[in-house]
Amino acid sequence: MFPRRPPATLAAWLAGARGGGLLAVLANQCRFVTGLRVRRAQQIAQLYGRLYSESSRCVLLGRLWRRLRGPPGHVSALMAALAGVFVWDEERIQEEELQRSINEMKRLEEMSNVFQSSGVENHPPEPKTPAEGNEKSKDKEPWEMVMDKKHFKLWRRPITGTHLYQYRVFGTYTDVTPRQFFNVQLDTEYRKKWDALVIKLEVIERDVVSGSEVLHWVTHFPYPMYSRDYVYVRRYSVDQENNVMVLVSRAVEHPSVPESPEFVRVRSYESQMVIRPHKSFDENGFDYLLTYSDNPQTVFPRYCVSWMVSSGMPDFLEKLHMATLKAKNMEIKVKDYISAKPLEMSSEAKATAPSSERKSEGSHGPARIEYA
Repeated sequence: MFPRRPPATLAAWLAGARGGGLLAVLANQCRFVTGLRVRRAQQIAQLYGRLYSESSRCVLLGRLWRRLRGPPGHVSALMAALAGVFVWDEERIQEEELQRSINEMKRLEEMSNVFQSSGVENHPPEPKTPAEGNEKSKDKEPWEMVMDKKHFKLWRRPITGTHLYQYRVFGTYTDVTPRQFFNVQLDTEYRKKWDALVIKLEVIERDVVSGSEVLHWVTHFPYPMYSRDYVYVRRYSVDQENNVMVLVSRAVEHPSVPESPEFVRVRSYESQMVIRPHKSFDENGFDYLLTYSDNPQTVFPRYCVSWMVSSGMPDFLEKLHMATLKAKNMEIKVKDYISAKPLEMSSEAKATAPSSERKSEGSHGPARIEYA
């Protein structure tokens, strides 16, 4: 039974409906029903919050999301944002991504003659696998040598359809161990101490299946540009049998880290680092391969951005190297990511903290490109 309306109110409603106000009435009714359902969902969430642990709630939300999203490949970003759930099934770094990076390292090792002739070094050949060879030859430009030193070689190539470059570094260190170098690169707390450009670097969420982590990283850019922030997922793997370590990172969106007006969000970012010990993880000496690209969202010409990256990349790698030496010589405590499993080596994800103030202009320089 519907409540009886006073005659005057009913007459006004009918007049409004005849005058075209029926849509407005229906809209109000929809808002009312939607509000009821949202409040009901909040009550259910509070109930489950009292009954289940955080990890159990994540599993329940993940299962619910998989039922709502439909067929694979048709995930609704809007629904994910409304639900406030990060969909690991879509965003975690897969084994195939790690293996592709390792295969690139193997290819360069097998073709060591590439690093002995400057004429050939300018254009390292692409992979010759049947599935990738034809596609890469059509869609990607050849590599161009940018820097050629004894233990450091840097190439770049244009990213098709953009004004940006992808960069590749092949280098060698002989005075630190692979374990030390790898651990220093992964340790976010130590990074805040040796990298003056870091404003914020925190783990947001971890994947119980693969050990992937989502991080929020805020870094200074050269004056007068705004600081940039990155939200990215990373995963590492240590293969002691094949004597190789790999770290893969790429940009993602996470509902708990919305875009801030204080920073410019970098939405296109990829990094792959592969480390090959000369002997073992605990003896000095290793080769590394770093492949990197991002879109820093600047208005500067292509050559300016290329200069910043080309000069910033060697500078960052040297800072990373010096931080490793410092940790080694001063015996600074750094987490051992090789011995610990990805899900055991770290504590609970930290909540997002307010960003610190911008540092003085003198602390900004071309080395603003980092590879966490």
